[in-house]
Amino acid sequence: MLQLSPEWSDYELIDSGNFEKLERFGTQIVSRPEPQAIWDKALSDNEWRKIAHSIFVYKQGSYVSEAERGDWESKPNALKQWNVEYNYKQMKLKFRLGLTSFKHVGIFPEQAANWNFIYDKIKSLNTPKPKVLNLFAYTGGASLAACAAGAEVTHVDSVKPTVTWANENMTLSGLKDIRWVIEDAQKFVIREAKRGNQYNGIILDPPAYGRGPSGEKWILEKSINNLLKTCYEITEPSNSFILLNLYSMGFSSNVAKSLLTTIFKKNGIESGELVVPDNYGRFLPHGVFARF
Repeated sequence: MLQLSPEWSDYELIDSGNFEKLERFGTQIVSRPEPQAIWDKALSDNEWRKIAHSIFVYKQGSYVSEAERGDWESKPNALKQWNVEYNYKQMKLKFRLGLTSFKHVGIFPEQAANWNFIYDKIKSLNTPKPKVLNLFAYTGGASLAACAAGAEVTHVDSVKPTVTWANENMTLSGLKDIRWVIEDAQKFVIREAKRGNQYNGIILDPPAYGRGPSGEKWILEKSINNLLKTCYEITEPSNSFILLNLYSMGFSSNVAKSLLTTIFKKNGIESGELVVPDNYGRFLPHGVFARF
């Protein structure tokens, strides 16, 4: 199943190629490295420089790893922080964006397709106040979608500034009462299982590599299977949903689907790529997903 991000007036992938992507977020156009854009750009480098408000450059001058930091070269009229909106049915989300030293700006726009899925699934659950757990929750796009749908949301991330950023997005969106937890995801889930707590929805968006707040090491291929097994223990047996995203280059969507099939033993699991089309007909992949 090929999953495209839905129409979004505040986001546009203008061009891609030569290991870069040119994107518009609201009023701001940024150029960032993109290791999977191995084709040629449609526009020239000079055209990119004329269009872009800010261009991210790795400190070494070339792409080495996702963890590598860099700097933004910005025009005088470029904004360091700005807001964008995303609307779907009755869901109206707002995000504060910003230029970070890791090339990110505060949202992963391809996830809009999953925000829609989360919103619709929660609305369809046969329970007055579904409990939803968002692990590796970043700046909270999925948490906001769940909250907007009426869920009781627990947002878990190991990085305090990121959780603070998510809290800002909740306030911007006119939402409230999301529970913020700064902790290692595996430790939190194990503790929830011991307490006997259960959730109607669990969202997982793990990185390929990471560190918990106390230095806990996360390596996706070594850790995800055990984490999902514990998630199984805290998932309501019926009237529930699971959403798993994987960003590691080289992982097929069948990996995500096989993990959920093996552990949750459910039929009807959807899986596929999250891709975004640029304005010249090329489809840029942004990871894989499986969900039921």
